[in-house]
Amino acid sequence: MCGIVGYVGCKDASPVLIQALKKLEYRGYDSSGIAVLNDDEIVVRKAKGALKMLQNLVAKETIQGTMGIGHTRWATHGEPSDINSHPHTDVSGRIAVVHNGIIENYAKLKQWLESRGIVFKSQTDTEVIAHLINYFYKGDLLSAVLQTLQRLEGSYALGVLCSDFPDRIIACRKDSPLVVGLGKGENFIASDVPALLEHTREVHFLKEREIAVLYRDHVDLFTDQGEKIIRDPYHVDWDIEAAEKGGYEHFMLKEIHEQPKALADTFSMFDSLTLKPDWKNAKRIVITACGTAYHAGVVGKYAFEHFARIPVEVDVASEYRYRNPMCAADDVFVVISQSGETADTLAAVRLAKSRGAKVFAITNVVGSTLSREADDVMYTRAGPEIAVASTKAFTTQLLCLYMLAVKLGEFRETLSSEQVSACRLQLQNLSKYAQDIVDKKEIIQKFASRQFNKTKVFFMGRLFDYAVSLESALKLKEISYTHSEAFAAGELKHGPIALVDTSTLVVAIATQKPLYEKLSSNIKEVSSRGASTLAITQDTEGAFSSCCDEVFTIPSVADEFSPILSVIPAQLFAYYCSVQKGNDPDKPRNLAKSVTVE
Repeated sequence: MCGIVGYVGCKDASPVLIQALKKLEYRGYDSSGIAVLNDDEIVVRKAKGALKMLQNLVAKETIQGTMGIGHTRWATHGEPSDINSHPHTDVSGRIAVVHNGIIENYAKLKQWLESRGIVFKSQTDTEVIAHLINYFYKGDLLSAVLQTLQRLEGSYALGVLCSDFPDRIIACRKDSPLVVGLGKGENFIASDVPALLEHTREVHFLKEREIAVLYRDHVDLFTDQGEKIIRDPYHVDWDIEAAEKGGYEHFMLKEIHEQPKALADTFSMFDSLTLKPDWKNAKRIVITACGTAYHAGVVGKYAFEHFARIPVEVDVASEYRYRNPMCAADDVFVVISQSGETADTLAAVRLAKSRGAKVFAITNVVGSTLSREADDVMYTRAGPEIAVASTKAFTTQLLCLYMLAVKLGEFRETLSSEQVSACRLQLQNLSKYAQDIVDKKEIIQKFASRQFNKTKVFFMGRLFDYAVSLESALKLKEISYTHSEAFAAGELKHGPIALVDTSTLVVAIATQKPLYEKLSSNIKEVSSRGASTLAITQDTEGAFSSCCDEVFTIPSVADEFSPILSVIPAQLFAYYCSVQKGNDPDKPRNLAKSVTVE
């Protein structure tokens, strides 16, 4: 969530900072600001609203200087406003701070500072940090930052500027991502790689509680005890074009179109994928994740139990650590996170590891906190995903789970070699079939143009299709702001049907061939009560054509693998409904790409 940038070099800092903030708009924000060191004075410009408000302000009131920090804020403490926007300064204006995360003990710290005569300007937790650094500052900025960090409870990624040190920026992180970019005669900080690619591909992913001191010509890394760290940088090997729209109207549409390639790239790992003995010896698999990744985990439960015949438990990560879960040393703990920085998911990982479980991570981001803390990691090869609503990350997460389930079935001998070969072929073909669906997107576009104004949308399915229904409902509510929910189709008459009327659209995910008749009956029940209906199905024999307003047929695959295909029409439907309503599907209101605070 939010975005931090920083620059120290020889260029005019303001345009560099604003351009970098543009690259982070997808993370979600409600205000923005920059602080630039002009001679021996820190000049701050900040504004509520879209980034163009800040651009207009800076255009009118230019700031000269070659070092600065910037921020896009998503309100947590204090309403969106100019005053609550970052950067925040201490009482003297000598120190400026930008911050992602939440300081959980800020109220206690604020009270302590106020008792010492400090007057606060904003309602934010971040302002506490600026005042604390100033309180401990005795001429050594790094020492003041280290003393401040010792008193902070919660999560943070920080960029710190001090007018007494016109040659450096200090950055640090705990539970919130921060990347250091290494240029030639210039260096950068940012919350995510896309903000840096225009300038450099050499980066340091700061680890937990690490501190970076950035100068024009070099960067020093330290532990939170002030001990120096020597580490080679990481080279980012994906192109800047991958983080650009490439002619598409929105990133989300581009990323839906990128799914065939992402699936092909992810499948390329199948033959080299090997499982450690922990998998074979496991008595149970526990999957935990949040949001879209959780829905992938629900599919994973069905897949592991079907192919490997092993018990699986799926948990929402934000619930896991609060229920005193039963966790054993012979559990395999599978954790899914697109960013690898999801706060609740990381907390669940740390709890599981403290109880002896082996953690296997599925993530899209090399060098993320999750990838470093897990015992083993599998990367989805989705490439950068910029739109807030996840699409290609979800389908590649599914493919990773399927590959693991099939490999585990082979490992545990619940699948024969012939069955494994058949599964391999099915998984290999998914990329081609996904392309077939994307090529037919106009069918969904036209249907959305007729149905986007429905006030209620229900998604229903059984087994694997129920899991897809969960994700489909989430996509629609995320970007079109339509009330949507999902339920197992067999539960229709246990409550949901009471809400069905002419203002309702019901989308039936119906890819499980033995259950077509059951779903057909469910569709007829809602149709008779005035609902519009759409079936997403593998059927080619007319099982739904007589009872549905629209039928979208996906290519035929084994029922167990259908979620990767059936979710794509639902993604397209959500996208086109959002566009019809005049929304920006890339930056839905109130949402952030990476939820790095609880």
